[in-house]
Amino acid sequence: MAKQNTKQGDERLENVEEALSKTELWIENNQKTLWIILIVLLVIAFGIFGITKYNQKRNQEAMNQIFPQEISFEEQAAQAVDFASYYVENENYAAALNGDEEHLGLLDIVDKYGSTKSGKLAAYYAGLSYLKQGDYNNAITYLKKYTNDDKIFAPMSLGLIGDCYLQLGDQQNAVSYYEKATKKSPNEFTTPMFLVKLGMTYEIMGNNAKALEAYKTLKKDYPQSNEAFEISKNIANLEQKMK
Repeated sequence: MAKQNTKQGDERLENVEEALSKTELWIENNQKTLWIILIVLLVIAFGIFGITKYNQKRNQEAMNQIFPQEISFEEQAAQAVDFASYYVENENYAAALNGDEEHLGLLDIVDKYGSTKSGKLAAYYAGLSYLKQGDYNNAITYLKKYTNDDKIFAPMSLGLIGDCYLQLGDQQNAVSYYEKATKKSPNEFTTPMFLVKLGMTYEIMGNNAKALEAYKTLKKDYPQSNEAFEISKNIANLEQKMK
């Protein structure tokens, strides 16, 4: 019996060795194919990893839009002004000033972020909104809160204050602010516009000499502006009156 078991064990061992020899031979004969398969598997693995990371990034971006990460005080103010300015651009001034169910209005933005650059811009938009509604006193109050040094908004805010005073019948303050607007960051857009308004207000006041001075400054310093093409007629009329 022992001899039979030994014989069977030897046969099993021979079978195993034979199987291993065949496996080694197959691997040796198919080594190139195995390398290709391995490379393909690695490419697939890295592809899956890359797609997973990309999807994680997209999911995080989506989550950030739904639940924004903490942003700076200035950035909060800028976002709030962006929402409110949409209403200003679409002439919905009540919504711009008071906000909607989801976003702050310009008045709340000024109260909360008034110390920031964007908060001051909100004050400008609030003043403009009040002006468009014919509430000139509130318009002046908020336009005066705009203290940024932007080359366009700064002179615009001063000139709009002049418009408010003119509507209120205060011509002296109107010309004062128009003059400030023409001297604040002179440019081809705002300066000619307020030089015309300055001259016209002086004409209303009966000060033709000052009016003529404003018109001639416009023609001399901004000859290519739209306002300059029409101002020659005003100059000729005033010079005729002053003879």
